[in-house]
Order: sequence, then C-alpha cells, then structure tokens
Amino acid sequence: MPYFEFLWTDDNIEHVEQHGISQDDFEHVVCNPTSKGYSRSSELPVAWGYTVDGRYIVTVYEELDDVTLLPVTAYEVTEPR
Repeated sequence: MPYFEFLWTDDNIEHVEQHGISQDDFEHVVCNPTSKGYSRSSELPVAWGYTVDGRYIVTVYEELDDVTLLPVTAYEVTEPR
C-alpha cells in the first residue's frame, strides 16, 4: 500500500462530506484503488474503488509533491460492468 500525506482543510472536508464520503473513505480508496486515471474535466488524478462498507466511489485530488495529496472531491458512482 502506498504512503501519502493528505492535506485536509475545513473546506475540502465539508465538500466530500456533502457527498456522503468521509476522510477515511477517501484515503482508503486512494491507497487501495481498483482503477486510477485522470479527470476529463479538470485533468486532475482520480482513483476509483470500494469503501470499507462496500460503496464504489471516485476520488479526485491534486498531487502537491511525491507524497502530499490535496483532496478535491469524491462521490459515489455506478460500479463498472
């Protein structure tokens, strides 16, 4: 499992929580993705995966350096077929 430092702020915590995603959910998926890529709209890195409780989510973040990530957003999505 990769090691990352997550730069959480009041704003990004509130934003992901508005989508029903916790900080733990976000970090779990980034560190244990089923798939990775880049956002078509922002071109930021994204990671898809399952939360501990089984929800399939996508996370969007900014890479500040090799180990520091700034969470941008996350939300539940339809599972791939």
